[in-house]
Amino acid sequence: MMPTTANRRPAAAPRLPLPDERAAGTVARKAPSRPTEPLSRAGADILRIVSDPRTPVFVTEHANGRRIYGYWRPLDAGSGRGGCYVALSRAECDALHAAGRITLGEPVADPAKTTYRVRPARTAPAAARTTSVPVRTPVAPVTRGLSVAPAARCA
Repeated sequence: MMPTTANRRPAAAPRLPLPDERAAGTVARKAPSRPTEPLSRAGADILRIVSDPRTPVFVTEHANGRRIYGYWRPLDAGSGRGGCYVALSRAECDALHAAGRITLGEPVADPAKTTYRVRPARTAPAAARTTSVPVRTPVAPVTRGLSVAPAARCA
């Protein structure tokens, strides 16, 4: 009997390199200052979520190589929605990581999985950025001792 495709296990996704697994003699690659290609709508949404400091995003890599990117969506009292764990697109998140748009924090490992905090990549400030100089406008000097007319009395 021929095995069906439903019984087959999916191929394991390639493992993300850990920050401390650099091979000896390799040079750390600097993240590109400008993206080489524009983000997709889903990529832009994921980057917006990752950039929000109120929404901690994590990636969990299981022992079998499966990765899950996600965050906790708190309950919104007004709409009654939320209070659940939201998974993000692995393909989009991996593309953002490969492009240098997001970085992984320190690993928290246990025997079955490793979890990393996902953060937006810091961009280096532009070296030749011109700063504007504040312009001071002269103000007439304030003189003391001016007499002010007394307020009208109510009868």
